[in-house]
Amino acid sequence: MPSAQTGHGAASLAAVPASRDLVVDFIRVACMFAVVAVHLLMMGISVGPAGIGVENPLTSLSWFAQGTWFGQVMPLFFVVGGFASLTSWRSLQRKGGDAGDYLRARVLRLVRPTVALHAFLALALWIATAAGVPGDLLKVIAAGAGVQLWFLAAYLICQAMVPTMARFHKVAPYRTVAALATGAVVVDVLRLGLEGNPWGFDSNPIGLLNMVFVWGLLQQLGFFYADGFFDRFSRWKLIAAAVACYLALVALTNDGPYPVDMLTNQNPPMFPLVLVGLAHVLLVKAAYPWLQRAVQQGWVQKVMFVVGSRAMTIYLWHLPLIIAMFGLALVLRLPFPEPASTEWWLSRPGFYVAAWALVLLVSAPLVRFELASTALAPGASRPAMWRIGLATVLAIIPPFVVMRSALDVWNASWGLVLMVVAVALVSGRTADRNRTDG
Repeated sequence: MPSAQTGHGAASLAAVPASRDLVVDFIRVACMFAVVAVHLLMMGISVGPAGIGVENPLTSLSWFAQGTWFGQVMPLFFVVGGFASLTSWRSLQRKGGDAGDYLRARVLRLVRPTVALHAFLALALWIATAAGVPGDLLKVIAAGAGVQLWFLAAYLICQAMVPTMARFHKVAPYRTVAALATGAVVVDVLRLGLEGNPWGFDSNPIGLLNMVFVWGLLQQLGFFYADGFFDRFSRWKLIAAAVACYLALVALTNDGPYPVDMLTNQNPPMFPLVLVGLAHVLLVKAAYPWLQRAVQQGWVQKVMFVVGSRAMTIYLWHLPLIIAMFGLALVLRLPFPEPASTEWWLSRPGFYVAAWALVLLVSAPLVRFELASTALAPGASRPAMWRIGLATVLAIIPPFVVMRSALDVWNASWGLVLMVVAVALVSGRTADRNRTDG
């Protein structure tokens, strides 16, 4: 999960401002380590007489579904993303910036590094197709390489909401949260109520509305975090509230209509993710004194800055690189233990270290797309708001389609075109009015 706000990780340790919450940076980086680990463990490669097989060994674990209540970190990331977004938006306003400035900067930060990935994936898939790679195998590989792209659609939607939702938060914070929660529940009721209807109507698309309500509500909780809301409560009250969230999850899943597995609840998102995110942030605040001491360690800050400075790049590229790593292992005829066997589990730490080494190596030259300045050139004006809005929509479409139908050679290709157009739309044009993105 990337830090989409600025290239903070590039700063030196001495440049960290006293007002900066390093625990938030720590959470982002910890989430990144967790995401890479989970995605690595979800790829079980087997080689047998029937050929190469791919499966998800985690689903065979009896405790996996329940474990996602703690290991599903995306809700927490949207909370800390809300913290960073509100902080960034308020800073921009103090400098005289507006919603157009904010959204333009977010589009550039998120889309430029994604253009590089789409270009690579489109080229690789065209070459693989021309080389005669079996269609079924290529379909699995392409789908796996694009799994993480759903985040770009969800996060861009939430980023587009920041200026408006920040205004609502300032005027009516509790009513805003209540409205978002109500919307999320209503969407779920409609979606679940229409499942298995006699008309053959697919209710799943209704759940897409919760990309606004569920992810938006989690982002809104980050606004409360930024305002110090959770600091008002004692450690035991925070822990008790987190326990209450988990008890509510039991009622909603084991005894209710929702799946126990929070990964199943993710796309489209469902209301239990809100309880997971709230429980996580409550536990983070309960452990805050210990986390503060941890982030003061020099080696911890160095890891945070190395990963944090290229977080978006790492997030986008880690799955294709993990797939490439396994592909190389197949070419070298390395042994592949039976997925979920003892030997398989014992081999995972080595693959995890190798995956991170590969990701850090490849991200080094690519991070420039992420860290490039969003400031306008001298004498350039900020693009009109309609251009920024159109660029945002164009940038959301490709990852949204991938989220719904999986990556393939065609949507990798036209998705690349749309993203290049999106970046071009928000580039500055020479004119009399000189604006910056703050």
